[in-house]
Amino acid sequence: MPDEHVPVLQSMGAAILLFAAAFWVFVLIGLARRGYFGPVMWSTGRTPRVLRRQRRSAPTLESVELTPAERDAFAGLVRRLSDGR
Repeated sequence: MPDEHVPVLQSMGAAILLFAAAFWVFVLIGLARRGYFGPVMWSTGRTPRVLRRQRRSAPTLESVELTPAERDAFAGLVRRLSDGR
């Protein structure tokens, strides 16, 4: 004959475990809806908070004309660095 009387501590343990599992599920759902775990299927289509807007155009390029002495120095540097290869 099975024991029909469950101890009080065992009943309380089961209730606490059930409450903790339900709380864990609600926290995970809340985190997923905020976007912490990536895109969500029911998202409203807004951009994620972690990505910034991209620039419309590339930054302006700057250039400086080198003097013949600077060109020679740069060519010498390139030759010196490429000798090791």
